[in-house]
Amino acid sequence: MLKRSEVKSLISRFPRFEDNTLSMYYGPRMPKAMIKETEEVVALARKFKEEVVRPLYLDLDRKTHEDLDYIPEEVVKKANELGLYTMWIPKMFGGKGYNMPSLSFFNEEVGSVCLGFANLIGVHYLGMAAVMMLGNTRIMKKILGDVVAGEKTGNPCLISYAITEPTAGTDVEEVDLEARGRLVCHARKVDGGYILNGSKVFISNGHLSTWHTVYAYGDLKRGADTKVALMVRTGMKGFSFGRHENKMGQRACPASVLIFEDCFVPDELVVLNPDLLKSFTKQSPRDINMRHIDYVFSLSRAGVGSFGIGAARGAFEIALKYANETEIDGKPMVDYEWVQCRLAEMYANVRLGRLAYMESNLANQHRGAYNLLQMKPIYYYSKYLPEMYFKMFVTPLLNSRMANWLMSKWYLDWQKPEDQNLTTGLASMAKFSCTDFGVRNCQMALELMGRAGLRHDSGAEKVLRDAKLLQIYEGTNQLNRINLFKSLISPQASPRAAFFEE
Repeated sequence: MLKRSEVKSLISRFPRFEDNTLSMYYGPRMPKAMIKETEEVVALARKFKEEVVRPLYLDLDRKTHEDLDYIPEEVVKKANELGLYTMWIPKMFGGKGYNMPSLSFFNEEVGSVCLGFANLIGVHYLGMAAVMMLGNTRIMKKILGDVVAGEKTGNPCLISYAITEPTAGTDVEEVDLEARGRLVCHARKVDGGYILNGSKVFISNGHLSTWHTVYAYGDLKRGADTKVALMVRTGMKGFSFGRHENKMGQRACPASVLIFEDCFVPDELVVLNPDLLKSFTKQSPRDINMRHIDYVFSLSRAGVGSFGIGAARGAFEIALKYANETEIDGKPMVDYEWVQCRLAEMYANVRLGRLAYMESNLANQHRGAYNLLQMKPIYYYSKYLPEMYFKMFVTPLLNSRMANWLMSKWYLDWQKPEDQNLTTGLASMAKFSCTDFGVRNCQMALELMGRAGLRHDSGAEKVLRDAKLLQIYEGTNQLNRINLFKSLISPQASPRAAFFEE
């Protein structure tokens, strides 16, 4: 048996034991109230799923095929009535302040019936995350305040995340690829703001959103060094919508083209640019750009992982129902051993994938983007203090320079590189493993059901159409495998460019 001194020596030599055991290391540190809070979220997700999603999802899918320009505004209004667009907004900004990891469980629950419906809600919080991770408290207060006001007035106010470009694609998710990408969205500095020209494509919820977090570039040849983050409001002069993409799956959630033609964005809507960076950090714009991208996608890729397990679970439930209701030679299909083995593998895929996205959430919660909100004192402070307290004492401070400086330093300057690598690496692992599980379960369900699975009313073919898109957005699964390697497997901190050599 090891002596105490020997144990201490080993720990000092290998200090990152928790990197391999996040659930055991951080589980006890999680605020206990989060468990009950997450149970409430799952209960609400099930209510929304059974009362809104299940009665509508097949008809809505059919309607979007018949009318390519159809946008499900009635579903968004219903979600807004239920408070789903403010549920995960922190209380200091007027939201309900539910813990962010619980959003993944909501995604899985709703996504087990329809990923399009789940994304109508989930992608709004991607837009919110992009705003928050930029650290500008004044703009956070303005944008998130509009979302809260939209719930009260019955006019939904959603946020989109406009990053993808027509000739760059995944390039915009890595600074070294960004430098080689064919960028088109240009921001020219003028007195009082920027003139924005170019376009963004495949922007989820674009046609439904009021605010758009837009990334543009001062120099299209040096994108990573000259990036500008702007908030553009629907209706601004020079901004318009292009086509509504004709997607194979997730058709309930529109993917839009955003077009900017001499669109003037005033300084008060400029979230970040190289000059603002100089006010709080000595790091290069390139490094800050990559840190911001990593932290936003650490959140969104964990969320896409939960979408993937929603698809895996939905396919499993459809296949199980079919096996229970179908007979082969007078014997229930589910009684055959080969069917039981297939269903067991599908069930295991769901459970294993859920562990993957939960592990990513633990990293975000304690070593990444959630770490401030999920610290026990701050969590309980936010949860139990009355709303009036935030309105009187906290919210007014958000316009101050000090609040803006502190938030920017926290998210963009003070985070440790090893924490950045852990969160982005585990998020990529969750993203590609969970979405591959989702597609695999859909394929297995169709193989088990045969021709019956190809009928639209079975739901099986739809969940496969929905799931396939998960392997593409938020970085292709190939890109995420490379990101996992360079973040957690590479034996030394090699330059990122080394992993993208042709």
